[in-house]
Formats: sequence, structure tokens, C-alpha cells
Amino acid sequence: MIIRILGEGQFDMDDVEHLNVLDDWLQAAADADDEAAFDQALNTLLTAVREEGRPVADDDLVVSDLVLPHDGASLSDVRAMLGDEGLIPGRST
Repeated sequence: MIIRILGEGQFDMDDVEHLNVLDDWLQAAADADDEAAFDQALNTLLTAVREEGRPVADDDLVVSDLVLPHDGASLSDVRAMLGDEGLIPGRST
């Protein structure tokens, strides 16, 4: 799966199922309007993608399967991106 972090680049990840737990945490923080928990959840999600994903070269033209907000995105910005399934569709919960 190709995941884009806005303003940063794309990462290729084979397994994203475990990211659903982080997405659930992000969704819960947004629903609770808890800025501190939201910031921590977003940072943890983006860090997981950066550490586990393989960077896609900037000159490779690849369509992103999933787009995540940039580091430091506000709660209101991310709310606009959240769907019924959070940022990561197809969750198993």
C-alpha cells in the first residue's frame, strides 16, 4: 500500500492492518475533542509509517492508496479528512 504523508512524501507498506489501532486512537481523541491525545496519536501514526514504510522516490509517479495529514496538523484540519472509518478505511473493528 502506498501511503502519502502530506507535505512529506510517500511510503510503501506491505502491512497496514496494525495501523488501525492507531487510527482508532486518533478517531477517539478527535471525537473527545482532546487536543493533547490527538497530537500524540497523530505523531505516533505518522512515526509508524515513517519507520515501517519504505520511502518512494520523489521521481516515481505512484498513486497514493491512503493520504495522511501532515505532522502538526490541527484537529479541525484532520476532522475534515476523517471518514466513517477514520483515516484508514477497511478496518477490521
